[in-house]
Amino acid sequence: MSQELLVIGGGLAGCEAALAAARNGVAVRLVDMKPLEFSPAHHSPHLGELVCSNSLRSDQISSAVGLLKAEMSLLGSGVMAAARATAVGAGKALAVDRERFAQHLESQIAAQPLIQRELARVDSLPQTTAVLATGPLTTGALAEELSNLTSSDHLHFYDAIAPIVSLESVDMDHAYWGDRYGEPGQGDYLNCPLNREQWGEFYSCLIQAEQVPLKDFESPQFFEGCLPIEVMAARGEKTLLFGPMKPVGLEDPATGKRPHAVVQLRKENAAGSLLNLVGFQTKLTYKAQDLVFRKIPALVGAEFVRWGSIHRNTFLDAPRVLDPHQRLIAAPHLFVAGQLSGVEGYVESAAMGILCGVNAANLLHARPLLTPPPTTALGGLVTHLQNTASKSFQPSNINFGLLPPL
Repeated sequence: MSQELLVIGGGLAGCEAALAAARNGVAVRLVDMKPLEFSPAHHSPHLGELVCSNSLRSDQISSAVGLLKAEMSLLGSGVMAAARATAVGAGKALAVDRERFAQHLESQIAAQPLIQRELARVDSLPQTTAVLATGPLTTGALAEELSNLTSSDHLHFYDAIAPIVSLESVDMDHAYWGDRYGEPGQGDYLNCPLNREQWGEFYSCLIQAEQVPLKDFESPQFFEGCLPIEVMAARGEKTLLFGPMKPVGLEDPATGKRPHAVVQLRKENAAGSLLNLVGFQTKLTYKAQDLVFRKIPALVGAEFVRWGSIHRNTFLDAPRVLDPHQRLIAAPHLFVAGQLSGVEGYVESAAMGILCGVNAANLLHARPLLTPPPTTALGGLVTHLQNTASKSFQPSNINFGLLPPL
């Protein structure tokens, strides 16, 4: 086995993987196509480009992402070192000067003698030990090879994500368990009823809500089987009542009557601590979602641990194709890091890059591969990527619902 590690992709995950492997004594060849070629989302020639936001979210260790940052720092994270060195004032959030951040991360790569940079586009899966960190816009021949290796059913090109709430935050005075036509009080779905007046207020708010504009490289054509809820609503007031909010067979045990509309929540994890709003994938802005979805009586005070979205994003069906060390089951010499692996967000992508870099070095040194404890934020992300209980896997940010209960 070659003692050189190939890292494909110079984003946050790729840089972290390269730095982590080099710290563990492995020679690394870091290949990135910029500045020879740019994806539709990238503009800077530097490594580690932040393309969406200069904020790395909360810096408080009492938050899930703050805990993840602390764990990354303990592991020698290059991204966290760059962020601390280039931070700008943003209250309780960690925000950075994006240009200086990228330059700092690039200087760390340049200062590491075991890392060799190469400018090239990679269009085929390597036969030697490698980390794939090609990001959420992976396309072309490389995506085609990945699709063939994992079967086309397990490589997705659009996120169709519905919001997730924590079970403990749902107002159970306005919700009840029950499957359609099932016994009241039993079943896998938590039903949130709306009467005619509540439905009218919800619908009116929904059709007027602000939407996220499509990027130039995103298609406005959505799959009929996975339409944004606001697109369905725009087809007529009754469309949702015959779709995801259909009340038929879901009589409210408190009244014995059928509600005018019902929002169904389905378990998102094995513990049942997180619930998915069924059929509520959406292009609404986060602010609009916060306004609209709180019109549902059971969710007025709910904790939304993830908002909904639909956007262009290449990612693997991780529970079916990755092992607990982020290796492709069909090609265990290939690690997958970053958003391609099925995590969401800059911080999460970088964190998985560290794990892949450490384990790739361990593989090359014939040492045992490591999995972080499930009680850590890093372990929570791994748990999500191995969540076979989820029939329709979707990427996720770190949240405390991914960790076992205290």
